[in-house]
Amino acid sequence: MSARTVHLLRHGPPRRTGLMLGQTDEPPCDPTGGLRDAVPEGLAIRRVVSSDLLRALAGAEVLAAMRGVPLAIDPRWRELDFGAWDGLSADTVPSDDLARFWDDPDASPPPDGERWSALCRRVGAALGALDDGTLVVTHAGAMRAAVAVLTGLDHRAVWAFDLPYGALLSLKVWPGAAATGQIVGLRAGLLG
Repeated sequence: MSARTVHLLRHGPPRRTGLMLGQTDEPPCDPTGGLRDAVPEGLAIRRVVSSDLLRALAGAEVLAAMRGVPLAIDPRWRELDFGAWDGLSADTVPSDDLARFWDDPDASPPPDGERWSALCRRVGAALGALDDGTLVVTHAGAMRAAVAVLTGLDHRAVWAFDLPYGALLSLKVWPGAAATGQIVGLRAGLLG
Protein backbone atom coordinates (compact mmCIF):
# COMPACT_ATOMS: atom_id res chain seq x y z
CA MET A 1 0.00 0.00 0.00
CA SER A 2 1.36 3.42 -0.88
CA ALA A 3 2.10 6.28 1.47
CA ARG A 4 -0.50 8.92 2.29
CA THR A 5 0.17 12.56 2.98
CA VAL A 6 -1.86 14.06 5.82
CA HIS A 7 -1.73 17.50 7.37
CA LEU A 8 -2.19 18.35 11.04
CA LEU A 9 -3.15 21.93 11.91
CA ARG A 10 -3.15 23.30 15.43
CA HIS A 11 -6.32 25.20 16.23
CA GLY A 12 -6.39 28.99 16.61
CA PRO A 13 -6.01 30.71 19.98
CA PRO A 14 -8.70 30.03 22.57
CA ARG A 15 -10.31 32.84 24.53
CA ARG A 16 -8.13 32.00 27.52
CA THR A 17 -4.51 31.18 26.75
CA GLY A 18 -1.71 30.02 29.04
CA LEU A 19 -3.81 27.28 30.60
CA MET A 20 -3.62 23.49 30.53
CA LEU A 21 -6.86 23.31 28.56
CA GLY A 22 -6.70 19.64 27.68
CA GLN A 23 -10.30 18.61 27.17
CA THR A 24 -11.85 21.79 28.51
CA ASP A 25 -14.22 22.94 25.78
CA GLU A 26 -12.85 26.48 25.47
CA PRO A 27 -14.18 28.46 22.50
CA PRO A 28 -11.75 30.20 20.14
CA CYS A 29 -11.07 33.93 20.58
CA ASP A 30 -12.25 34.44 16.98
CA PRO A 31 -15.69 32.96 16.23
CA THR A 32 -14.40 31.67 12.87
CA GLY A 33 -11.57 29.82 14.62
CA GLY A 34 -8.84 32.18 13.39
CA LEU A 35 -7.55 29.72 10.79
CA ARG A 36 -8.78 31.33 7.55
CA ASP A 37 -5.21 32.00 6.33
CA ALA A 38 -3.37 29.14 8.08
CA VAL A 39 -3.45 26.69 5.16
CA PRO A 40 -1.72 27.62 1.88
CA GLU A 41 -4.10 27.78 -1.09
CA GLY A 42 -1.98 25.36 -3.12
CA LEU A 43 -2.17 22.61 -0.49
CA ALA A 44 -4.42 19.84 -1.87
CA ILE A 45 -7.09 19.07 0.72
CA ARG A 46 -9.74 16.42 0.04
CA ARG A 47 -11.33 16.26 3.49
CA VAL A 48 -11.15 18.01 6.86
CA VAL A 49 -11.28 16.09 10.14
CA SER A 50 -11.56 17.89 13.47
CA SER A 51 -11.38 17.33 17.17
CA ASP A 52 -14.83 17.80 18.65
CA LEU A 53 -13.65 20.60 20.96
CA LEU A 54 -14.85 24.09 19.98
CA ARG A 55 -11.40 25.66 19.74
CA ALA A 56 -10.60 23.24 16.90
CA LEU A 57 -14.04 22.70 15.39
CA ALA A 58 -14.79 26.39 14.69
CA GLY A 59 -11.76 26.74 12.41
CA ALA A 60 -12.32 23.31 10.84
CA GLU A 61 -15.85 24.29 9.81
CA VAL A 62 -14.56 27.46 8.14
CA LEU A 63 -11.73 25.65 6.33
CA ALA A 64 -13.99 22.84 5.07
CA ALA A 65 -16.52 25.38 3.77
CA MET A 66 -13.80 27.50 2.09
CA ARG A 67 -12.35 24.42 0.35
CA GLY A 68 -15.73 22.86 -0.44
CA VAL A 69 -14.72 19.55 1.14
CA PRO A 70 -16.47 17.30 3.66
CA LEU A 71 -15.92 17.73 7.40
CA ALA A 72 -15.81 14.84 9.85
CA ILE A 73 -15.58 15.13 13.64
CA ASP A 74 -13.37 12.64 15.47
CA PRO A 75 -12.93 12.97 19.26
CA ARG A 76 -9.76 10.86 19.09
CA TRP A 77 -8.03 14.06 17.96
CA ARG A 78 -8.70 15.77 21.32
CA GLU A 79 -5.88 17.12 23.45
CA LEU A 80 -4.41 15.09 26.31
CA ASP A 81 -6.85 14.90 29.22
CA PHE A 82 -5.20 16.83 32.05
CA GLY A 83 -7.78 15.54 34.55
CA ALA A 84 -7.78 17.59 37.77
CA TRP A 85 -5.31 20.04 36.17
CA ASP A 86 -7.54 20.73 33.18
CA GLY A 87 -8.20 24.45 32.84
CA LEU A 88 -5.50 25.42 35.34
CA SER A 89 -2.41 27.52 34.84
CA ALA A 90 0.77 25.45 35.20
CA ASP A 91 1.95 27.73 38.01
CA THR A 92 -1.05 26.66 40.13
CA VAL A 93 -0.13 22.96 39.90
CA PRO A 94 2.32 21.73 42.59
CA SER A 95 5.73 22.09 40.92
CA ASP A 96 6.97 18.64 42.02
CA ASP A 97 3.87 16.96 40.56
CA LEU A 98 4.22 18.88 37.31
CA ALA A 99 7.94 18.03 37.07
CA ARG A 100 7.19 14.32 37.55
CA PHE A 101 4.55 14.52 34.81
CA TRP A 102 6.90 16.24 32.33
CA ASP A 103 9.64 13.73 33.17
CA ASP A 104 7.46 10.63 32.81
CA PRO A 105 3.86 11.25 31.69
CA ASP A 106 3.05 7.54 31.83
CA ALA A 107 4.22 6.92 35.38
CA SER A 108 2.97 10.29 36.68
CA PRO A 109 -0.11 11.40 34.73
CA PRO A 110 -2.21 14.28 36.07
CA PRO A 111 -4.67 13.20 38.78
CA ASP A 112 -7.65 11.58 37.01
CA GLY A 113 -5.93 12.43 33.72
CA GLU A 114 -4.68 10.55 30.71
CA ARG A 115 -1.35 8.82 30.30
CA TRP A 116 0.86 9.79 27.35
CA SER A 117 0.68 6.22 26.02
CA ALA A 118 -3.14 6.38 25.99
CA LEU A 119 -3.02 9.59 23.95
CA CYS A 120 -0.58 7.96 21.53
CA ARG A 121 -2.84 4.90 21.16
CA ARG A 122 -5.97 6.90 20.35
CA VAL A 123 -4.14 9.26 17.99
CA GLY A 124 -2.43 6.27 16.35
CA ALA A 125 -5.83 4.70 15.71
CA ALA A 126 -7.13 8.00 14.32
CA LEU A 127 -4.10 8.27 12.01
CA GLY A 128 -4.94 4.87 10.56
CA ALA A 129 -8.37 6.15 9.51
CA LEU A 130 -7.06 9.10 7.46
CA ASP A 131 -7.11 9.20 3.68
CA ASP A 132 -4.52 10.90 1.52
CA GLY A 133 -5.04 14.67 1.44
CA THR A 134 -6.79 14.90 4.80
CA LEU A 135 -6.37 18.02 6.93
CA VAL A 136 -6.87 17.44 10.67
CA VAL A 137 -7.59 20.44 12.89
CA THR A 138 -6.40 19.37 16.32
CA HIS A 139 -4.26 20.25 19.34
CA ALA A 140 -0.53 20.46 20.01
CA GLY A 141 -0.49 17.35 22.22
CA ALA A 142 -2.28 15.25 19.61
CA MET A 143 0.09 16.51 16.91
CA ARG A 144 3.09 15.54 19.04
CA ALA A 145 1.54 12.14 19.74
CA ALA A 146 1.13 11.58 15.98
CA VAL A 147 4.81 12.33 15.42
CA ALA A 148 5.76 9.98 18.27
CA VAL A 149 3.60 7.17 16.86
CA LEU A 150 4.96 7.52 13.33
CA THR A 151 8.63 8.13 14.10
CA GLY A 152 9.25 6.34 17.40
CA LEU A 153 10.45 9.54 19.10
CA ASP A 154 9.79 9.64 22.85
CA HIS A 155 7.78 12.31 24.68
CA ARG A 156 10.84 14.44 25.44
CA ALA A 157 11.78 14.63 21.76
CA VAL A 158 8.32 15.54 20.47
CA TRP A 159 7.62 17.99 23.29
CA ALA A 160 10.62 19.94 21.99
CA PHE A 161 8.64 20.80 18.83
CA ASP A 162 7.32 24.35 18.91
CA LEU A 163 3.75 24.18 17.63
CA PRO A 164 2.18 27.63 18.01
CA TYR A 165 -1.47 28.27 17.22
CA GLY A 166 -1.99 27.77 13.49
CA ALA A 167 1.10 25.56 13.02
CA LEU A 168 0.74 23.18 10.07
CA LEU A 169 2.55 19.83 10.17
CA SER A 170 2.59 17.65 7.05
CA LEU A 171 3.28 13.94 7.44
CA LYS A 172 3.86 11.08 5.05
CA VAL A 173 2.29 7.92 6.51
CA TRP A 174 3.07 4.36 5.43
CA PRO A 175 0.21 2.17 6.62
CA GLY A 176 0.68 -1.28 8.03
CA ALA A 177 0.39 -3.19 11.27
CA ALA A 178 2.50 -0.48 12.86
CA ALA A 179 2.20 2.68 10.79
CA THR A 180 5.41 4.55 10.17
CA GLY A 181 5.98 7.97 8.79
CA GLN A 182 8.07 11.04 8.46
CA ILE A 183 7.64 14.78 8.74
CA VAL A 184 7.60 16.30 5.27
CA GLY A 185 6.75 19.86 6.23
CA LEU A 186 6.29 22.21 9.16
CA ARG A 187 4.87 25.66 8.70
CA ALA A 188 5.09 27.88 11.75
CA GLY A 189 1.87 29.31 13.10
CA LEU A 190 0.54 32.32 11.28
CA LEU A 191 -1.29 33.63 14.29
CA GLY A 192 0.11 36.30 16.57
